[in-house]
Amino acid sequence: MSKTKFCQGISDISDSYNAFIIDQWGVLHNGEKVYDGVLDCLKELKQRKKYIIILSNSGKRADDNKERMKKLGIGPTMYDEIITSGEMTWQGLKNQDEGVFKNLGERCFLMSRGGDTSIIDGLDNIELVDQVEDADFLLISGSEAPEKTLVDYYEPLLKKAIRKQIKAVCANPDSRILIGNNHTFGPGMIARRYQDFGGVVHYIGKPHKPIFQHCIQRLQKQDIYPGQTVMVGDTMAHDIIGAAGVEIDTCMVKNGIHYGSFKGCSTPYEVDRALNILVLQYHNIRPTYLVDKMKWGKALPDRKHKKRAG
Repeated sequence: MSKTKFCQGISDISDSYNAFIIDQWGVLHNGEKVYDGVLDCLKELKQRKKYIIILSNSGKRADDNKERMKKLGIGPTMYDEIITSGEMTWQGLKNQDEGVFKNLGERCFLMSRGGDTSIIDGLDNIELVDQVEDADFLLISGSEAPEKTLVDYYEPLLKKAIRKQIKAVCANPDSRILIGNNHTFGPGMIARRYQDFGGVVHYIGKPHKPIFQHCIQRLQKQDIYPGQTVMVGDTMAHDIIGAAGVEIDTCMVKNGIHYGSFKGCSTPYEVDRALNILVLQYHNIRPTYLVDKMKWGKALPDRKHKKRAG
C-alpha cells in the first residue's frame, strides 16, 4: 500500500489533475463561515482551468446549496457544478422509474431540519403525511439534533414505522454533522438506528457508488476521467472510502471531522501515526494525500523546476 503524501497545500497536487471533486461542509466551510484560504484556493484552481464539482451529502437541493455558499462568499464562478444527495433524491422521487425509487409510493413522512421541505417541494406526485403510520415511505434528509434526541424523539417514530414495515430513503448519509464548531448526530445516524431496529434503508449520497458514478458521468462530458480526478474531503467514512471505491485519488484535510485525531500532533511522525490509526479503523483505505486544510500553499512558480522527491 502506498504511503500517504503529506502536502503543504493544494498547489502541491494541482498539476496532477484536471478535475477536483470537493466536499462542502468541513472542507470549504463549517456552516457558519468559510475557512481561511478556501477562496484563494478555489480562485487558483479556476485560473488553471480545473473543473470543480462541489459534492455534498446535503439533504437540500443543488440550488439551495448554491445560495448558501453564495451567502458565505463562495460565488458560482469559483466552481462548475454542485451535486447533492438531496438533488439526486428529488430527481429520483420525481421520476420513480428506476433503482430504489421505483414504485416507492406517494405518501411521505419527512424527517428534516427546521421543517425544511425543499427536498420534495414542487413534486406533485408526493404527499406529506403528519403521522408516520400513514406513510408509504420515510424520507430522512436532516436531523433536529441536538434539540431533539435519538432516544426520546426519533426512536418512538422509527418503532412505529417498523411495525408498518415502511421503507426509508436517507438523503444525507452523514452520521455526524458540523454546526459551527460543534458536532452532533446527523440523519445517517437516524437511518442506521432504523436499520438496527430491522428497517430497510436506501442511502443516497457518499460513500455509496451511485453519487460518485454520477460525478464521473458529468466529468466524462468534459473528457475528464477518474485517473485525472481527485476528491478533497474531510471524512474517511464518506469522502475517502467513497472515492477510493470508484478508483479516484483522494486528499484529506485535517481540520474537518477528524480534527481531534490530529490535535496535538507536532511532527510528521506523529501525524503519520495518527493517520495510521484512522486508516485501521476504515478498512485500511488510505488517502492519497493529506493537507492541513483547503489552502493553496506555495506558489507554483517557486516549485515548477523542483524535482519531486520520489
